[in-house]
Amino acid sequence: MASGSLLALLDDIATILDDVALMTKVAAKKSAAMADDVSVMTKVAAQKTAGVLGDDLALNAQQVTGVRAEREIPVVWAVAKGSFINKVILVPAALLISAFAPWAVTPLLMVGGAFLCFEGFEKVAHKLLHAQHEDEAEHESHAKANANPAVDLVAFEKDKVKGAVRTDFILSAEIIAITLGTVASAPFVQQLTVLSGIAVIMTIGVYGLVAGIVKLDDLGLWLNNKASSAARALGSGILRAAPWLMKGLSIAGTAAMFLVGGGILVHGVPVLHHAVEAAGTAASQWPVGGLWAVLVPNLLNAVVGVVAGGLVLVGVTLVQRLRGKSTSQ
Repeated sequence: MASGSLLALLDDIATILDDVALMTKVAAKKSAAMADDVSVMTKVAAQKTAGVLGDDLALNAQQVTGVRAEREIPVVWAVAKGSFINKVILVPAALLISAFAPWAVTPLLMVGGAFLCFEGFEKVAHKLLHAQHEDEAEHESHAKANANPAVDLVAFEKDKVKGAVRTDFILSAEIIAITLGTVASAPFVQQLTVLSGIAVIMTIGVYGLVAGIVKLDDLGLWLNNKASSAARALGSGILRAAPWLMKGLSIAGTAAMFLVGGGILVHGVPVLHHAVEAAGTAASQWPVGGLWAVLVPNLLNAVVGVVAGGLVLVGVTLVQRLRGKSTSQ
């Protein structure tokens, strides 16, 4: 009787172990399938956000130029930390909005897009409307601050860092929104995994490249001091090209504000979205159609961005003047 009970117990234990082994095997297969799904979705999301990544890179490289050499990496690091904080806020917010108020995603993105267009238009307006001597005086003030060891550079750079983090927030929001659209039908765990993965990859990728770009001049100087003539020639070439690259990034960064902001606004207005798509389709029939099919929609997005930025700037200026009048009365 006892031996029969013992054998029955051992049999039950063996059965349980078999069941556990089977369930573990099934779970492992499911985990592998889920990992494959996550990998595929992350790859798709990365491809869809690659365009924004380029704009993000141009904007942020532009934002951190013009500081003292030894402060370049600390400034990049400060903006990168701000970018991580942005994404820590944005990823849970995106998941919550998607779950409880999916209708709010597009309006919120459009507000961010309009703000991005406003910042771009403000930069262009400042360049066109301010006298050259004012810009030269401002540049000289920055140069003196960079050269003066008594100046607290961290405080001096605070506005630059804040501006870069603010711009990053909008671009990060678009990246997160695009990624969320890619995984909208996936289970919550996969959504969270893909969003978090893209957030980390994009932040490291963008600010790693920005750090490399802003230190190009140091690389040029280091190569220029080498004994090898080839290294010195390469170093001289980098030193000559670096200022032009920075100027190009400044222009590209401002253009990206209109492209990204205008693209968000166009996507949020169905009539505009269909019109831009139709223009791109029509352009694909032109000679070298593939090139025009890409250029025409982007140019139209930029035009919408410029117009929207101008309208927002006019609105902001009017509000500021009205507030000024009300406070003076």
